[in-house]
Amino acid sequence: MAVTKIKPIRGTVNKAIAYIIDPKKTDDELLVSSFGCAASESAAKEFEWTRNLAAQQGAQIPKVIARHLIQSFDVGEVSPEVAHEIGKQFADEWLKGKYEYVIATHIDKGHCHNHIIFNAVNFVDYHSYRSNKWTYRELRLLSDEICKEHGLSVIPPSQNKGMDYKEYTEAKKGTSWKQKLKQTIDRLVITAKDYDEFLKLMQEAGYEIKTGKYISFRAAGQERFTRAKTIGENYTEERIKERIAGRNPRKRRMQIERKGISLIIDIQNSIKAQESKGYEHWAKINNLKEAAKTLNYLTENNLLQYADLEAKVEDIHSSYDRTGKELKGVEVRLREIQPLIKNIGNYQRLKPVYEAYQKAKDKTAFRAKHEAELVIFEAAKSTLLAVQGDGKLPSLKALQAEQERLTEEQQRLYDERAKLKKEAKQIDTIKANVDSYLSPTASKDRENKRNSELE
Repeated sequence: MAVTKIKPIRGTVNKAIAYIIDPKKTDDELLVSSFGCAASESAAKEFEWTRNLAAQQGAQIPKVIARHLIQSFDVGEVSPEVAHEIGKQFADEWLKGKYEYVIATHIDKGHCHNHIIFNAVNFVDYHSYRSNKWTYRELRLLSDEICKEHGLSVIPPSQNKGMDYKEYTEAKKGTSWKQKLKQTIDRLVITAKDYDEFLKLMQEAGYEIKTGKYISFRAAGQERFTRAKTIGENYTEERIKERIAGRNPRKRRMQIERKGISLIIDIQNSIKAQESKGYEHWAKINNLKEAAKTLNYLTENNLLQYADLEAKVEDIHSSYDRTGKELKGVEVRLREIQPLIKNIGNYQRLKPVYEAYQKAKDKTAFRAKHEAELVIFEAAKSTLLAVQGDGKLPSLKALQAEQERLTEEQQRLYDERAKLKKEAKQIDTIKANVDSYLSPTASKDRENKRNSELE
């Protein structure tokens, strides 16, 4: 299990990196790695150099200069070395080889946790990293997926949205004020007849209530009030009222807006809806509509036998898996060549400065004046020498041509994979519908067969 958290860095990257690579926390920096940088020591200057190049290209530079990503693991669930590898895989796949980053795994607490600091601007196309609730959701899903690959547990996605490690572990132990408040609200919205009664029941449960722009609760022994909205979107005053009334506008809106095939019918609506006189008629009509959509799909795709449907399901899922593997291969190669392009470009751009430094009579004064350029040049040079080994580096032009080709292939695979994902979702629902329609008939046939055998 890994809990993820991301926050902006607006101050100095140097201090942030110095904190995460602290030898006391990282086993003498054995658990420190970097990408797109020659070393963690030069990372801050390399971050800044990339942002300066972006400004020269006319890109809008954000006030946030870097991002700090934290990935925390459960106590005893993973070794420091494995945690570090998971963190690198996570950073590589999330940042797609476009952003310089430094990763450090801390072992000074009761649990392993990764600190990943990455540039707010990437060095490939100089675009800024966008952080919002949607990217954070995708980030968490990727972290969970990688944890599953390594046999680790994950947090249920609907339960602990936005929790940090401390809050999650407290929730597991049942000691979190927020978790207790959440459980109390969930229990009382079911029994309350209206919102006023709900507030009365909350008081009887031992909660002090503060109303205002946001409703807040405080349990006996709790120091501060907790705003209900901080627990999750299902706990705002408006949503609590809707839940008491048995309405779920979000689900209803999704059902209305959803395109394509949906499951036969979602009977898990509120009890009040089921007691409605028109509910049975509504359910019958929707079942007929689903049956018509399913038959149309089967006819249009010439799926006349059940085996044909099964083959279609298998084909779509196999294609989806295949494009995923191809996409990973493309992205692995991009992560290899993109830093090369960056470093060759920096080497060529700054070589005249380095040569001037070599010829300078007062090298100390020259270096003081051109510190940033020389640090970047030396970082590029050491990186290229390490990559080159005994071989020869490809030309910048050849690498850029390969990058262009791979980027186009990456986009093609993204589009194909998105299309296949939609088709897979649709065909899975079609098959679920078919299985549901066939099961009563199959049961009747089996019963007739048994009766004939008895005769």
